[in-house]
Amino acid sequence: MFVRSLRDVEATDFHVDWGNGTSHRLLTEKDGMGYTVCHTVVRAGSESLLQYRNHLEACYCIDGEGEVEDMNGNVYPIKQGDIYVLDQNDRHYLRSGKNKDLVLVSVFNPPLRGTEKHDLTKQNGSAY
Repeated sequence: MFVRSLRDVEATDFHVDWGNGTSHRLLTEKDGMGYTVCHTVVRAGSESLLQYRNHLEACYCIDGEGEVEDMNGNVYPIKQGDIYVLDQNDRHYLRSGKNKDLVLVSVFNPPLRGTEKHDLTKQNGSAY
């Protein structure tokens, strides 16, 4: 058993600025649990085109609000207490609310190495 805090992660390479927010990679591949758990902050007013080609992701909203839009134009509002699940390596837009950060607990399977970062300068979005 072990205990790890956000503060512990901030002193490591597992505290990642992913472009439009931050991610504390609390559990990673090296922990041997078979999945990753992250505390993810999406900066207020931001929009990111993302895809996880090698991971499935579920995100549980613990604060703020925003929305997820799929590539068919379906928009799903997200608020505290909601979970959204990218169960088919879905390419998607992630948007936070205009005035407040969106805060998520993100779970990835298989696990992340922990230092992955998005490149939001790509026209077709960021993927890894």
